[in-house]
Amino acid sequence: MTLGCKINQYDSSGLAAGAESAGHTVVKDPAEADVIVVNTCTVTGKTDYKGRQLIRKMIHENPSAVIVVTGCYAQVQPDSLARIPGVDYVLGNSAKPTLTAKISELVKRSRPEVRVGEIRGGCGFDEELPEVHSGNTRAFLKIQDGCNEACAYCIVPRARGRSRSLPWDLVLKKLDTLARKGFQEVVLCGIHLGVYGLDLSPKTSLAALLEKVEAEGLIPRIRLSSIEPNEVEDDLLRLFSSSRCLCPHFHLPMQSGDGAILRAMGRRYTPEGFADRVLTVRKFLPEAAIGVDVIAGFPGEGEAEFRNTVEMLRFLPVSYFHVFPFSRRPGVAASKMAGQVAPSAIHERAAILRGLGQEKRSLFYESFLGRELEILVETSRDRETGMLKGVSRNYVPVLFGGTDCWKRSLVQVKVSCVKGRRVFGEISPLSGQVLGSAAPP
Repeated sequence: MTLGCKINQYDSSGLAAGAESAGHTVVKDPAEADVIVVNTCTVTGKTDYKGRQLIRKMIHENPSAVIVVTGCYAQVQPDSLARIPGVDYVLGNSAKPTLTAKISELVKRSRPEVRVGEIRGGCGFDEELPEVHSGNTRAFLKIQDGCNEACAYCIVPRARGRSRSLPWDLVLKKLDTLARKGFQEVVLCGIHLGVYGLDLSPKTSLAALLEKVEAEGLIPRIRLSSIEPNEVEDDLLRLFSSSRCLCPHFHLPMQSGDGAILRAMGRRYTPEGFADRVLTVRKFLPEAAIGVDVIAGFPGEGEAEFRNTVEMLRFLPVSYFHVFPFSRRPGVAASKMAGQVAPSAIHERAAILRGLGQEKRSLFYESFLGRELEILVETSRDRETGMLKGVSRNYVPVLFGGTDCWKRSLVQVKVSCVKGRRVFGEISPLSGQVLGSAAPP
């Protein structure tokens, strides 16, 4: 059971694959399990709460199973998890890679065993993790972990340790493995992706890695997870603009549109610098998807500071938002700052931002009406409509009619209708011939 980001999901996939390699069977129903592993997240107080609730639910559903709690919450606050009746093991992120080799040794305990080592000084990159975290259409490949920054609202450095990278030759080796398995798209993931390679010897960079990936031509689509705005440099954008495989999609953590708030957060850019990067992305890649993270109600955010954020987001040509209500929790500097915002105001501001984000998303989708997009068709159909579904290179999700033979294929789909967050289209009859990815139905 997994909570949190793509990195956590990726790690869980590694645990599952390791368990299967050791001769165990991964089951979907918790009631059938001998061992239940809960991989926790601690990015906000709310995710801590969800983690505790999930653990208690698993204990209630299968009290005879061995309960193992790992992940970021376990790393940062192991004692609070060990106090939950029914928990048998609490393993920090540094102990997570050793879990699958010891599954056969795990037993029910009267008192939980806690294994949480120091991680802030750094630890190695687990190079043996598999390349895929779920499904069989899009693969996720973790190439970087940890963070060396000290943003006032963020506990991730305490939970994940210092930045470390997967050597570029192993990245290419894993991409080759994914290509042989038939994957059409790979998402390169990291906690602080833009500093990829700075810890390697000799040093390298994300741009240098992507140039190697482009030259190899192993995968039709390469997508990046979140990247810091000040690390989206012009040279990187030139590479994207001329690339055959790099998807025009950037997710940038903005967090606030107010200069004083950004300084209090410990961010390394100004509102003007962020705006410049967004406009530069749009100049190099006019049809790129540009997503942003934004925090509502950071300490010191009054009405004027919040208006600055809203107006900046209204002005910028961004495509969608991920909105995070500020969560006051121990272990981060912001929890002790003056000017804490009332929960009711945080809730109201988050709602305003989400509404604006929906407007931006609809406008972005509507800009493709009547146009054909290359869609990677997923293996499962849309639950509500029963239609095929897939995503374009620039992150537009499209629903369309067709037979199952198109699944896992790259096809051309003409956008015909946009209804809020749902985009509908019609598949081109020449898709199989044009893209050579599937036989026409």
